[in-house]
Amino acid sequence: MTSADDVREIENLVRERADAVGLRQSEVLLSREHPDVLRFPLLPPTAARGRASTAAALSAWFTGYADGPGYTVHDIEADVVGDLAWCAFFYHVTGVLASGDEVDMWVRSSLVYRRIDGVWQIVHSHESVPFDAGTGQALISEPPPPIA
Repeated sequence: MTSADDVREIENLVRERADAVGLRQSEVLLSREHPDVLRFPLLPPTAARGRASTAAALSAWFTGYADGPGYTVHDIEADVVGDLAWCAFFYHVTGVLASGDEVDMWVRSSLVYRRIDGVWQIVHSHESVPFDAGTGQALISEPPPPIA
């Protein structure tokens, strides 16, 4: 049975994640991941396992920005069954890369949490963007429509 308090806790963990990205707080982000987390990240590699791979990816991501990244979450949906939880949301990333290029993109994200010894840990994360099948181009510039 889903507990409203558990769902709120998961939603708050997503908001905490957004705040930590904006402040470049890798330690907060890493503390929420299971040591053997399985990730399907937006940027290469296609798949990665383990907190150490997340640490390396975060370091590269944060140092790649001269300003940012800005990271806001939208349309969080979450559910909890026992000690397993999932959530899905959109996030909007903005900023200026070290190269001077501007970033302004929308990404889809899903996280799976497992409660271990009373603490929610991310055991799986998946990020993606839709694409135009005719052109192969990623569709990242438009805010997503409301989820029906």
